[in-house]
Amino acid sequence: MTDTPARLLNLLSLLQTPREWPGSELADRLSVSARTIRRDIDRLRELGYPVEATKGAVGGYRLVAGAAMPPLLLDDEEAVAIAVGLRAGAGHAIEGVEEASVRALAKLEQVLPSRLRHRVSTLQNATIPLTRGDGATVAPSTLTALAGAVTGKERLRFGYRAGDGTESRRLVEPYRLVSTGHRWYLVAYDLEREDWRTFRVDRVSDPFATGARFTARELPEGGAAEYMARSMTRTQQPEVDLDVSFEAPAEFVAARLPAHLTPTSTGPTTCRLRTPTADSIEWLALRLALVDAPFTIHAPPPLITYVTELATRLTASTAA
Repeated sequence: MTDTPARLLNLLSLLQTPREWPGSELADRLSVSARTIRRDIDRLRELGYPVEATKGAVGGYRLVAGAAMPPLLLDDEEAVAIAVGLRAGAGHAIEGVEEASVRALAKLEQVLPSRLRHRVSTLQNATIPLTRGDGATVAPSTLTALAGAVTGKERLRFGYRAGDGTESRRLVEPYRLVSTGHRWYLVAYDLEREDWRTFRVDRVSDPFATGARFTARELPEGGAAEYMARSMTRTQQPEVDLDVSFEAPAEFVAARLPAHLTPTSTGPTTCRLRTPTADSIEWLALRLALVDAPFTIHAPPPLITYVTELATRLTASTAA
């Protein structure tokens, strides 16, 4: 093999297999001399790949962990598996790794051949995730489009549905994606409204980068996360003290509620949920009904009233 770049890629692919390769075997595999293998190993080390050599009559090479992360060479199956995993994680805002997942997914999908992108989409569409959140899932393609515009500092157009259902088209300078643990938000400068705005990503549709570059503006105060926190404080409704008891084990109830609503066990087959929350009364009523266990609402009074009225309406709707 006389093509040095192609030979190096093949050598790297072999070394990324978790085993030690005798120099003679590598030379046979690549149809070159042992001396060429030694030179190629030196080239890989210069590129940042930590290749360890063992001494002896035969000698061998293996790739080890280094101080920095060098580029990886993935085969088709590995690339598809990683992309599907990143899509699954990024689409549901996994706490702690969510933003890194989106950045990695955007980089990977940018270089995936079309045949592999099709396989990733096919696998993704064939699976249904079981989530504990409020249903505000996000299409990975939307996240990667937003992440790409943020990284490339490109103006972004998209459709947006406000909380009251109003539809609009937006032209923004995207600054940062922020995850709150169960929802994604885009912090951006809205060019038509000439002010900073936060957008719930699950309400964004048909995003595309315009290609027009921009110079990042400075946020009014602090970073994106701080601005996001202030924005949520302004838009949140007042907190209420939720108090509900369940005739079911705490583990059973917790598995059917969002992570921020965690009950405490009060017995082998009972538990109680006491927590302040800014969730809407309507949303709380729906989530409690979906637990599929008998429960008693002790507070707040507006939730008791709403559930009572809802039960009356539902009963009337099924009357013969």
